Amino acid sequence: MALFPLPMEELESAIGYHYQNKELLERALTHSSYSNEMGVPNHHMLCNERLEFLGDSVLSIITSDYLFAHFKDCPEGDLTRMRADVVCERALAKYAEKISLGSYLRLGKGEERNNGRECRSIVADAFEALLASMYLDAGRERVSEFLLPFIKEELENLKPGGFQGDCKTRLQQFVQQNEGDFLEYVTVGESGPDHRKTFSVEARLNGNIIGRGEGRSKRGAEQAAAKDALVLFGIAEE
Repeated sequence: MALFPLPMEELESAIGYHYQNKELLERALTHSSYSNEMGVPNHHMLCNERLEFLGDSVLSIITSDYLFAHFKDCPEGDLTRMRADVVCERALAKYAEKISLGSYLRLGKGEERNNGRECRSIVADAFEALLASMYLDAGRERVSEFLLPFIKEELENLKPGGFQGDCKTRLQQFVQQNEGDFLEYVTVGESGPDHRKTFSVEARLNGNIIGRGEGRSKRGAEQAAAKDALVLFGIAEE
């Protein structure tokens, strides 16, 4: 059996976890191009594709659980967009790069010649496989400890307006940095005929008014109030 480009023990040190079942890590680091070249029956069972399948679900549930718990005022659509931003191929490849995952992969000769270690899809898939291998070896809690720092950093680094310009999401992200703070939106007025109503909303942090906004819908007014609060905190410009 061919050796890995770099010892697996170095990767274990990099991720802060040492496997009980080393074969799980070995499988996670084996690309299908390598297992195909081995020329043995059931070679598809020797690569990381099945682990990638499981890892995709592990990634989704841990990320969804974190977003659900820490962005309590965000509607489903906002949570979905946020999750998509932090679990997409681009983001996964970035996480993989932080631990130099590509340097540990076992690739076939063709992928090696084609710089497969730097291929975004290959390293992103390998990162998912790594999550699955850790999940099978140690359970969900240990995967969360490893994964969530990547997720949190990516959320923080998303450029202003990264969540499709959603001011409520940006304000919630800012507020949740201080544990125990409570953000709410209170409708304080309605005016105009039924077919052309204008709503007035206040954004309140721990009962204190931090923003005011108006809109043709409550959601629009809440977004305007959140934008007003972001301006107050110096996060957005008027």
